[in-house]
Amino acid sequence: MSLFGTLRTPRNLVFGAGQRHALAGYAAALGRRALVITDARLAADPEFTRLVGSLSRAGLEAMVFDGTIAELPMECIDEAVEAGRAHGADLVIGIGGGSCLDAAKIAALLLAHGGKVSDYYGEFKVPGPVLPLILMPTTSGTGSEVTPVAVVTDPDRAMKVGIASPHLISHTAICDPELTRTCPPALTAMSGADALTHAIEAFTTLRRQPTGTIVHEHVFLGKNALSDHYALLAIAHIASSLKRAYDDGNDLEARERLMFGAMAAGLAFGTAGTAAAHAVQYPIGAMTHTPHGAGVAVMMPYVMEFNRHHCTTELAEIGKAMGLDLTDMTAFEQASATIDAVDDLFASIGIPRTIADLGITNTQLALVAEQAMGIARLIKNNPRPIDIGNMAILVESAFSGDRDRLRAEASGRTIEQRAS
Repeated sequence: MSLFGTLRTPRNLVFGAGQRHALAGYAAALGRRALVITDARLAADPEFTRLVGSLSRAGLEAMVFDGTIAELPMECIDEAVEAGRAHGADLVIGIGGGSCLDAAKIAALLLAHGGKVSDYYGEFKVPGPVLPLILMPTTSGTGSEVTPVAVVTDPDRAMKVGIASPHLISHTAICDPELTRTCPPALTAMSGADALTHAIEAFTTLRRQPTGTIVHEHVFLGKNALSDHYALLAIAHIASSLKRAYDDGNDLEARERLMFGAMAAGLAFGTAGTAAAHAVQYPIGAMTHTPHGAGVAVMMPYVMEFNRHHCTTELAEIGKAMGLDLTDMTAFEQASATIDAVDDLFASIGIPRTIADLGITNTQLALVAEQAMGIARLIKNNPRPIDIGNMAILVESAFSGDRDRLRAEASGRTIEQRAS
């Protein structure tokens, strides 16, 4: 098969300790009236004040909107856009965690094109470039600084809704691991587990036939040579640093590697996409109001087990990237060792083992399965075809903690497929 690869990235991508000080230089080349979007905690941080001051010294008029709220409710977006319009913003800067970065993306979209957030739900609904956008993460997780997607909470819908368009990719992303040193252990765990899940799902996602129009038909193209490179890079860095950063927030080397891995994971899934673990998290998050990173991480070992016969080689490569010694093992054993290693890593940083631990009840399982199947942009990426029947088995197994059931079910289905 011939090589196929696609990568959609910011025009400028800067990584390293101290690189936050590059902000003003980039901003001054893009506009004169900046809307800076963050949250109340960061707005009170002396380092944030210094960054805003550097914008003023570079000749920009900066308006700070610090009303970003976790999970990004719609009214938060409306307030940010109103502030930007009143300021006459010609540039948007997002500084903070994933919600702050997504808020900046959507504000840049609405300030450029008007309308309502709901006008742009889905893929390829953004009609053209948004306002120039600079994103600077302060957590190592979502990868939003480099991805083409933003997620918002719509009060008229049961679950979060995504806007996906290459136009949402930032002009400039600045990733400074020193900004993550104050992340508490729980946030480090949830965001880092989210990033590892991004990388694993990007590497194991469905590989599509690379037609000449595929890049215009899908925002998330599926597995390809370039996204694979960044997925494995992310897995290697995150697996070696996540527990260290969780145990000691002042371990700068671990913080560097974790943020580098999260950024690389964003580059991987921003092109390839994610799949079933993220699809199931949508209803789980809506029902339990638990952090996104916890939900996808709980699901990941079960989804790996569910998909094992459709990505056995990829699971072995993931294990090797994690530093596992898989010599003298069968392919089945290599896959098992990899899934166990992911499960153990998540357990070591306090990720719950089951969706029951997140608060899902037995009576909710059918609805979780039904609503997860409705996330078509993610379900279509899964390497193993999913229908409501096997989705129900996946969800039930994640509820009871029974990976053996998934292993038996997947093996039985493979035998039946071969017989037919």
